[in-house]
This record gives sequence, structure tokens and C-alpha cells, in this order.
Amino acid sequence: MNGREKEEYLREYEILKKKGKSFFPYAIMKDTVMMLVVAIVLIVMSLVMGAEMGPKADPTTTTYVPRPEWYFFFLFELLKVIKPPELVPFATIGIPTVCMILLFLLPFYDRNPERRPERRPIATTAGILTIIAMGYLTYLGASAGPPAGIDIPVPANVTQQGAKAVATYKAGQQVVAQSGCGACHKFGENGNDGPGPELSEIGARLPGQAISRTLINPPSPMPSFKGLQQSNPQQFDEMVLFLSELK
Repeated sequence: MNGREKEEYLREYEILKKKGKSFFPYAIMKDTVMMLVVAIVLIVMSLVMGAEMGPKADPTTTTYVPRPEWYFFFLFELLKVIKPPELVPFATIGIPTVCMILLFLLPFYDRNPERRPERRPIATTAGILTIIAMGYLTYLGASAGPPAGIDIPVPANVTQQGAKAVATYKAGQQVVAQSGCGACHKFGENGNDGPGPELSEIGARLPGQAISRTLINPPSPMPSFKGLQQSNPQQFDEMVLFLSELK
């Protein structure tokens, strides 16, 4: 902004300041009325529509995978991109904290008096890119299924056995993921650290027969897969094969 534009801006500002209305009581009255309208709408909606109640909580389940509210989907999806455990605090705490600090300091480091977007290309571009990124991550988080996937590459010894062995391995991997085993066990960089033990190298500790017996008669609170063995023996065998190859 050159000197002439600055003088014109100050002159228009003084004119608008003289013609304008004071903050109290005009602006406060508008805000108060709007807040009352929003509060009344929320009260009426809660009385008419009621609160949404989900299924009754089951404290014994081990397959439940919690999901965040929709306004946290972008952060939820960001955690899928940043997989190393040591970087998880940076994604969950560091990035939001930096964004909040930048927003808090915005009036101090952005002194540009221009309000039109076309005259503020850097701020406008940064804002548009941020909205697009958050919108895209929110969409991915909303459309994604439960975070129960297990990303473990196929071992070399399985690959050497041929396409059929690879297909069986991947089928067992899918059965383990869909069974919610990652809610209590760790599989490489996937799953949770407890209450069950890590299964990244379970095949090196237990043979296939021992894994099968444990799945049928597991210790508490692990659920039994005896029903799966009886209803779908093929899936049960694929599950055992996958776990026995984790070495």
C-alpha cells in the first residue's frame, strides 16, 4: 500500500467511524438476540428429536474399535499417515498446538490492513489450502472403515511357496483384522499395546498347533474362536496360518 492509498483508506475510515454506531449497546444487542435464538432452537430440537442413543455398552467386548467425532476425522486420518509410534505425539498434540499458536499470534505478525482476498495472496492461498486439506482428510476419515487393518508384508518364505500360499496368508490376515484382534494386540505398527501380548513374532514363539489351541481355549478376557472353527474351518485355518508365519 503506497502513501496515496493509505491516506484514502484513513479518510474512508474516519468517515465510516463518524457514521457508524457504537459497540454498546447495538453490537451487543445483536449478539445477544442471536445467541438466544440459537439456544431456543437447540432446546426445541433436543425436546422434539431427543438424544441419539447407541447400543448398550458391553464391557466384556474386545472387538469394539472407538472412532472420534466427525470434527476430529481429519486428525484421525492424519494418524494413518504418520505411523511411527514416536511421531504420534507430534501428530496428536504438536500439529494442533502449532496451529492454535499461529492463530493466536495472527494479529501480531499479520499487519496488512487490506481485507480483500485478491490483495492478500499469501494469506488467501494458505487458508484455501488448509481448508482443502482438512476437508479431504475429513472425507477420508468419514468414509474409512474401522481402523483394524494390519499392514504386514508377506514373508519371503510364503512368497516362495507360490501364489496359493500368498492368497491364503492374505486371507488369514484379513480374518485377523476383521476379528478385531488389533484392539488388544500389537501387529508391527498396527494394533494396540495391550491388554494382550504383542503378536508380531508369535510364530517364532508358538507352533501352529499351540496357536490353534489358544484360539479355541483362550485365557480371559480373550474371546474364543471355537465358533469360527466350527462354522467356517477354512477361515480358522487361514487365521492360524497367518499367525504362525509372523516371525
